[in-house]
Amino acid sequence: MTEVAKRPIVIGVTGGSGSGKTTVSRAIYNQLAGHSLLILQEDSYYNDQSEMTMAERQAVNYDHPLAFDYDLMVEQLQQLIHYQAIDKPVYDYKAYTRSSETVHQEPRDVIILEGILILDDPRLRDLMDIKVYVDTDDDIRIIRRIQRDISERGRTLDNVIEHYLATVKPMYHQFVEPTKRYADVIVPEGGENTVAIDLLSTKIRDILAKDGKDSQFKQANQQK
Repeated sequence: MTEVAKRPIVIGVTGGSGSGKTTVSRAIYNQLAGHSLLILQEDSYYNDQSEMTMAERQAVNYDHPLAFDYDLMVEQLQQLIHYQAIDKPVYDYKAYTRSSETVHQEPRDVIILEGILILDDPRLRDLMDIKVYVDTDDDIRIIRRIQRDISERGRTLDNVIEHYLATVKPMYHQFVEPTKRYADVIVPEGGENTVAIDLLSTKIRDILAKDGKDSQFKQANQQK
């Protein structure tokens, strides 16, 4: 009789924009190098706005839950949990809409789901084994956002500041910060908190070892 594979471990990592959640996710990923992992970013699931004008796209509140296609996110996360591959959407930040391209993603034993509002949707929360909230001071977050949006997303300084004050900050306090109550672990100061990252990585390794995935992955690598 063929043994049924156990479900992957799903780690949710959230926090405000610029909190360091991506750094925390990447640090966990790097600490578990050699295991079977993937990072799934909520930003990939912004709504398709190709039928809207550029002015309409720019006016959208991208820090509101309605900006995301949670139905697709839940559907594809469930597929990965059932060890089915997905074609992940790609969001074009300069065009303010979803790209026509997709990225093929094979399933893995550990799924790190990262984004500002992943704990807002109860369907996503129910699929997570560990929920992490990265808690960072507002001043640090705005500085990080300015640096990122100018260098990576083609924004101007005035545009970033105006957008932060008009939507990012109020949406954080209305929608993001309240989800802290759903977290199993709160990580202050993001990627600089190496103790928290070490503890999370150790916990994930323990789960992998108990499920037998640790030895299965090593054996598969040895056979290559």
